[in-house]
Amino acid sequence: MSTTEYLFSGFGGQGILFTGKFLAYKGLMEDQQVSWLPSYGPEMRGGTASCGVILSDGAVGSPIVSHPDVLVAMNLPSLDRYESEVKAGGYIFADSSLIERKVQRDDVKAFYIPATRLAGENGIPTLANMIILGKLLQVTGQFEEESLRRTLSKVISAKRADMLETNLNAMKLGAEYKED
Repeated sequence: MSTTEYLFSGFGGQGILFTGKFLAYKGLMEDQQVSWLPSYGPEMRGGTASCGVILSDGAVGSPIVSHPDVLVAMNLPSLDRYESEVKAGGYIFADSSLIERKVQRDDVKAFYIPATRLAGENGIPTLANMIILGKLLQVTGQFEEESLRRTLSKVISAKRADMLETNLNAMKLGAEYKED
């Protein structure tokens, strides 16, 4: 049985919960068993936000992600808090626009994507989360444009349907990013 645990973490307002929701829906659409557990501080924006997602071929026993296979850290406090919890051999994706330090472990694969900077430079300042998600999906071999398009059509609300292509383009930008 194959199970992958993901933890997305950052400040409220960075799209952490949406990113997790997207990945959970993608898993559902691919006939996987799914758990999605959001957590956020009392502030709407600027407080802490995290989201655990579990994708599995079998039943998910608990929605709690204590030792993720994949960590997406969108700010320094998130990297500081969760870096040590990632399973050996796992992946850490860090927004290097907001996190100046490198991952201190050598038993994980670390990727540094300046997602916030890229989002600003490309006129999509609210989509750093989708840029970093695009890189994650590319690295893990899950970047299939048609699947992403179908999933986006489910998770983007009807009143924001015009954002589908923008989100897809943000994900492509992340997938195509080459580290310096």
